[in-house]
Amino acid sequence: MKLTAIFQKVPEGFIGFVEELPRVNTQGATLDEVRNNLNEAVELVLEANRALSQESIQGQQVIREPLIVPDE
Repeated sequence: MKLTAIFQKVPEGFIGFVEELPRVNTQGATLDEVRNNLNEAVELVLEANRALSQESIQGQQVIREPLIVPDE
């Protein structure tokens, strides 16, 4: 799976977001900084979503399997 990072120059530096993940966005003084921040934001959101999911299915019988999204 590939995600699309979008970066925009603003007076304060750069903002960045992930096209496929709503509400995953960040900012930074430099493009390298915003890239690093965006990678960290994606990791944090995925970890948080995973924790919420595990909490919501706790004690229930579920089937868990890998999901591979093919490249377009």
